[in-house]
Amino acid sequence: MAKTIVVKQIGSPIRRPAKQRATLIGLGLNKMHKTRELEDTPSVRGMINKISHMVEIVEEKG
Repeated sequence: MAKTIVVKQIGSPIRRPAKQRATLIGLGLNKMHKTRELEDTPSVRGMINKISHMVEIVEEKG
C-alpha cells in the first residue's frame, strides 16, 4: 500500500499569485478547511512546500 498524507487548507487564496491558486486547485483544495488524502510522492510534497503558508499536513499514513 502506498503512503498517503492528509492535507488541510488553512489559508485563503485571495490576494495570492495565480501560480499559488493553481497549485491549490492542483492539490484538490479550493475552500477553507477542506481536507484531501493524497499520495505521498515527491511532486505532491513539492506542491505542498510551494504553498506551505496556506496548507498543513494533518496526518501521514502508511
